[in-house]
Amino acid sequence: MSQSTATTPPLAVPLDPGLRRALDDLADATGRRPEDIARDAVEAWVRGEEARVREVAERLAGAHAGLLRKLGE
Repeated sequence: MSQSTATTPPLAVPLDPGLRRALDDLADATGRRPEDIARDAVEAWVRGEEARVREVAERLAGAHAGLLRKLGE
């Protein structure tokens, strides 16, 4: 997972107090910073969503290949 944030400004994400406590507890238990855990979680979610969207787009393109071909003529 990428740890470089040198070129992008930090992103502030408000968390409800219970979720923040859980994140802090997990960070403490694993010896990691809460920011690193949050970044890894967001990265994993984004990668999963990218894969899901790509899969849907490929399925739609396949289902409508004839129409797309005609539009390209």
